[in-house]
Amino acid sequence: QVQLVESGGGLVQAGGSLRLSCAASGRTVKYYAMGWFRQAPGLEREFVAAISWSGNPKFNTDSVKGRFTISRDNAKNTVYLQMNSLKPEDTAVYYCAAARSQFSSASSEPSDFGSWGPGTQVTVSS
Repeated sequence: QVQLVESGGGLVQAGGSLRLSCAASGRTVKYYAMGWFRQAPGLEREFVAAISWSGNPKFNTDSVKGRFTISRDNAKNTVYLQMNSLKPEDTAVYYCAAARSQFSSASSEPSDFGSWGPGTQVTVSS
């Protein structure tokens, strides 16, 4: 059993940056792919980025377009989402997730993830 808690959200101006953190506890996630998803009011949950157990990233290029970076620090049992050049359409609750299987690849499919954090709010003003 793993618990995930996101932090680092807040209110920023368009063009600004935020770094979200996802701290895992209960067990190590070093052998599991990790993902970031987001959900805006009235919309379905959207894939943002993921990173394989070995550190290979995957991005939603339609929405992110090179602005975001995902990374992990296994010594801290933590994954990060660096968000630059933020736009008002990035406003959403951002969720961190851990994959169901060990040695997993980066996936954009929510069903591949078995543990989810409670989310952190990101608001980008224009």
